[in-house]
Amino acid sequence: MTRNEPFWFAGSGRFAARCLEIMTEKLHFSRIITALPKPAGRSLEMKGTPVDRRASELGLPILRTGDINRDKDILSLFLEERPFCIFVIDFSHLIGEPYLSMPGPGCLNIHPSLLPAYRGAAPIQRAIMNGDSETGVTVFRLVKEMDAGPVLISARVKIGVDQTCGDLMEILAVEGSRIALDGLELFRRGRISFKEQKHEEASFAPRITKQETELRWEKPSRAVHDLVRSLNPHPGSFFRCKEKRIKIWRTRMRSENGVPGEIIASTEVNPVVACGQGSVELVEVQEEGRRRTDGASWARGRSIRKGDLLK
Repeated sequence: MTRNEPFWFAGSGRFAARCLEIMTEKLHFSRIITALPKPAGRSLEMKGTPVDRRASELGLPILRTGDINRDKDILSLFLEERPFCIFVIDFSHLIGEPYLSMPGPGCLNIHPSLLPAYRGAAPIQRAIMNGDSETGVTVFRLVKEMDAGPVLISARVKIGVDQTCGDLMEILAVEGSRIALDGLELFRRGRISFKEQKHEEASFAPRITKQETELRWEKPSRAVHDLVRSLNPHPGSFFRCKEKRIKIWRTRMRSENGVPGEIIASTEVNPVVACGQGSVELVEVQEEGRRRTDGASWARGRSIRKGDLLK
């Protein structure tokens, strides 16, 4: 795709960084706008956003801001360059005027759900957590209301029973970037137009809370399995064992039954934990302060045996 008008990109998170990487193969962005660096880790060293880091690797021009709507330098550049389109993806900033009223396709967002389903901050996590077998990705024009703008183009995507949030995010980033570029070109040619969402059918995907990340063995094995994969790679699900916080990164559903929280299989293989219905095999485990390991190694190291209760 080639045009004389400039294209901008505004984003911060991992999904946005992956979309940027894919889209720059076919589209040149004259400005990359991202959030300011923040202190991270035990050392509280200032760390740029995933988009900041990826744009730096790609040698793209970066503008860092705490508020795009009030940043005089960015507003001045906007009035000077008059971008044809701004892709605003996983940005963490609310976009206001004058950007929302720009002509043409305006500010386009790649949202990893089939809007109006799962409006909000955690659409991928919520779809997996709810056990959905299908989701999708939607390219729409930003309006003042959250994720409520008219849709340009969308695509459906199947969710595998063992896919993690990270796995699905990659698929949606690739598919979303593809249809965004295709949709923009079709719009330019007058072959497609924006269509209003069915707002009465909207559902929402709020941010994941800390309370939601703790595993409850009394739930069915499918619900436990879905929670684990929905929180991989971030922030991870956990349970407590022998006063230690244990994160579970991968599980496998099993059919055996027992008392919820009971180890019902030998530790010569990955431990199998009974749930309210069925059970789960602990495939990848991370004890507090340690690296990830397979479930069998963790169980041996902690002397976890068949019949023990993880409570």
